[in-house]
Amino acid sequence: MKSSIHKYILGAFLVSLVFACSVKKDRFINRNLHAVSTEYNILYNGNIALDAGLEEVKSTFQDNFWDVLTVERMPKKDENILPGQSKNSNFEKAEEKAVKAIQKHSMNIDGTERNPQIDEAYLLLGKARYFDNRFIPALESFNYILYKYPKSDKIYHAKVWREKVNIRLDNNEVAIKNLKQLLKSQNIEGQDLADANAMLAQAFINIEVLDTAVASLKIAKEETKNKEEQARYTFILGQIYEKMNYQDSAFAAFQEVIDMKRKSPRRYVIQAHAKQALQFDYEKGDTIAFLEKFNKLIEDRENRPYLDIIYHQMGIFYDNFEKDSIAESYYNKSNRRFSQDTYLTASNYRNIGEIHFKNADYKVAGMYYDSTLLKMNERTREYRKIKKKRENLIDVIKYEDIAKQNDSILSLVAMNEGDRKIFFEKYIEKLKKEDELKAKLAAEKDAKDQQDNMPGKPKFNPNPDPINISGGNLPPIGMNSQSTFYFYNPTTVAYGIKEFQKKWGNRKPGSNWRQSKAKEDFLSDDYTNEDFVEVENDSVKEINPAYTVAFYTEQLPKEKKEIDSISKERNNAYYELGLLYKEKFKEYALSANRFEKLLTFNPEERLILPTKYYLYKDYEVIDPDKAKLLKAEILANYPDSRYAQIILNPKEAELDSENPEAVFKNIYNQLEKGQIREAYAQINERVEMYFGDEILPKMELLRAKVIARTNGLEAYKKALNEIAVAYQNISEGKQAQELLNKDIPVLESIAFSDEDKLSWKILFPKTFEIGKTNEKLVEKLAKYVKDSHNDDLKLSVDFYNLDNDFIVLHGFKSKETAQAVLLYLKENKEYKVKDEAFVISSDNYRVVQVKKQFQEWLNIQ
Repeated sequence: MKSSIHKYILGAFLVSLVFACSVKKDRFINRNLHAVSTEYNILYNGNIALDAGLEEVKSTFQDNFWDVLTVERMPKKDENILPGQSKNSNFEKAEEKAVKAIQKHSMNIDGTERNPQIDEAYLLLGKARYFDNRFIPALESFNYILYKYPKSDKIYHAKVWREKVNIRLDNNEVAIKNLKQLLKSQNIEGQDLADANAMLAQAFINIEVLDTAVASLKIAKEETKNKEEQARYTFILGQIYEKMNYQDSAFAAFQEVIDMKRKSPRRYVIQAHAKQALQFDYEKGDTIAFLEKFNKLIEDRENRPYLDIIYHQMGIFYDNFEKDSIAESYYNKSNRRFSQDTYLTASNYRNIGEIHFKNADYKVAGMYYDSTLLKMNERTREYRKIKKKRENLIDVIKYEDIAKQNDSILSLVAMNEGDRKIFFEKYIEKLKKEDELKAKLAAEKDAKDQQDNMPGKPKFNPNPDPINISGGNLPPIGMNSQSTFYFYNPTTVAYGIKEFQKKWGNRKPGSNWRQSKAKEDFLSDDYTNEDFVEVENDSVKEINPAYTVAFYTEQLPKEKKEIDSISKERNNAYYELGLLYKEKFKEYALSANRFEKLLTFNPEERLILPTKYYLYKDYEVIDPDKAKLLKAEILANYPDSRYAQIILNPKEAELDSENPEAVFKNIYNQLEKGQIREAYAQINERVEMYFGDEILPKMELLRAKVIARTNGLEAYKKALNEIAVAYQNISEGKQAQELLNKDIPVLESIAFSDEDKLSWKILFPKTFEIGKTNEKLVEKLAKYVKDSHNDDLKLSVDFYNLDNDFIVLHGFKSKETAQAVLLYLKENKEYKVKDEAFVISSDNYRVVQVKKQFQEWLNIQ
């Protein structure tokens, strides 16, 4: 009997449970069963996945401390992710759980949701989409809560998240309006109040209303109980104060972060120290206290992950005191920490580059600038500035090398024979010591390699740094590093060759080379018998030519013409350097130094006046007293020069017809009007006159175009090549290179052709003579054109070269027609044209004009 009752009770329970699973019945058991299943099963697992996704974001997210931080860390948008594809599996799982909760447990009966957990499901759905950077679907989820669940206990939470989405969608004004309205409510409190103020601050930061952002961020900092958020908000306050130039308030905010100690994540503490270091007063500040503080930070084991930042600040400290070697060592230490902050790495390379630039070590500076550019965002203004400086360095390196080399040669030439011998003997002694050291190091390395390669010896390579036998810092990206392969290491190769020659001499490659032979049979053709001395065991001992004084003295120039050429090249290099430092880098002191040195060399007359003028302009900036002296000298000694006129009347000089810009326009107009001879005479004169002037590259390019019209394609190509090489880093040089790459190959491809053409001309070659215009012939041809009533016929006088013109009748549609007209012009009594003439196709006439090959065309007729 009892067992029967139990069966009935169990059956009734199972039946009621089945009916309770229905989402269509609004019963107590139905509502609570679905609510409990939603909250403690599906949403529980969904929120765990969401939290795991957020932890992953926090662990991988790289804050940009060089700009004001965002109040919330977010995963970056990835353009390579396909539509609908999730970037974080945890967020995808959270979204799946939210959707499952809504689909299986939503109890929407008569337009009202009876399951009190469904608003939580939509909230989870919106958050998962938000952190997955799918903001529009996230906005739909939060709006649905606000529309369907206005009495939800999560309503304020949903409103804050909706405005987060608006801010991510750049709807900052909408977010500000809604958040202000939300904050008027007295019921919002706790973390929702903190989040609302934090997001309001973010919206104000986005629209650059920083003072209002400060007020909201302060409230957010006070209301949140999360220590990480408190530290982040305080750090952002410091950054905002910095941007507003409230340095004392910024320092205090960063100090507040530091004082939080372990309550703040370590990254904020270290960055706060770095920010305070940037405010250090290098004139009045306590340098001892600064160094003690940062040395303690370096020694603290907790700070090891942040040594890149600390070393960078130490580098800046020593850099400001011009302790170049110490500063460079700290910058290199920072880079060796392999920082994830690419801009920090770029800053280290840039600062080292600036040190070398300041010390005139331009090649090394250029290499560090190359490394800087590799680490920088190409779209930034700083990138473009450094790139321009790097491009300008190409010319600086070129001219500094010329100046240094030619200075050395000329100083050696100027020495008497005794002093020259002493100089080279000292150099040879130094060279021998260096060679011995290199050979010793190479031998030690070779012995170590042999020991390491012994059978049974375990091999281990912990990815060591590249070998730098000079003992200096490691080279930046772009510099050659030593290789472990024998033949890639020039030092070990040189040592090996030397050892071979000691034992065997200089033997030619071939079989049986070890057999004894007469010395003359195996000596290299590059050496004579006098270069070797016999020794025992069938070997010779080489006397290194570099160890003899004669080796160097024989290379010195001896002819006056050659020495003068070197001197002129040196002078031109100094002049170009002065202009480069002045115009490209605004380094007026360096510019003045080069100009002053040039004047001590007694340069050519054409360089003296422009040098003094540009030196005067430099001293206007750095030494006004010297500028006055130079001004007086120019006005006294060169009163009629263009430079004197510019000094006296700078504004009038701009309007003067002799102003370079006005002259350029005049010559350009002459070229456009076909006044080629006039343009040719003017441009050659002006190029010489404007040597060193800013307009010279434009003049050179215009001259190339004039040369194309007067001398033809090959001369044009040569002129463009010269411009492309001389001005490779400015627009004119790049334009010349583009013409060489694109236009010249097309013009070179055109050639004479015998094919029938649809357009023909009658050509009358004429020698150009001043005052002689061939008026009679032109009149006769013009009369024929008029009498023919043929609109296709045209008459022109075309320039060919400086000595010849062509009078041309254009517009014949066949060769036969042109020949018939020419015969008619010769025989008809109204015209009686006796001048020599030729019938030529339009295509061949183009070849004649472009390549200046009229004689070549005549030869194939």
